[in-house]
Amino acid sequence: MSAFRFFLFCAAFAIVFPCGAQTTYRWTSATGEIIFSDQPPPTDVRVFEKTEGRESEQPLSYATRVAAEKYPVTLYTTANCKEVCVKARTLLNGRGVPFAEKLFTTAEEVAEVAESMGKEMVIPSLRVGAQNFPGFESGAWNNLLDLAGYPKTAPLGSKPSGAFAK
Repeated sequence: MSAFRFFLFCAAFAIVFPCGAQTTYRWTSATGEIIFSDQPPPTDVRVFEKTEGRESEQPLSYATRVAAEKYPVTLYTTANCKEVCVKARTLLNGRGVPFAEKLFTTAEEVAEVAESMGKEMVIPSLRVGAQNFPGFESGAWNNLLDLAGYPKTAPLGSKPSGAFAK
């Protein structure tokens, strides 16, 4: 009889707490609008992105998605940047900002990016859309992120960002 009760418990648990993966689709409509949906795109859409995720993963908020599309964030660091780079990452993750991290390994890479920024390269540096800020200054970085429309705080349970840029 206890095996039957165990079976009933497992069946009830599976019904109450489903644990399936959620599929998300992303595509650009004919009008240029970026669409996120749990439904597949229309058949006339040629390029789209399909991601498989767990229901427990928290998607980006609408404001964060819009800001990230318009003003992507890149953090420029080096391997020997310790304390100040940790502060920089903490600021970005504390606001829930999805960002790419470009880790410089040679002086030539630093010079190349410094030339594109039009300023002397200071590590860490931040690029928000087309705006650059050399060096870490939390007030200036927060101002850039505010102007881009990023939320002031990360949603509860969000995970750190910081994928390495290519």
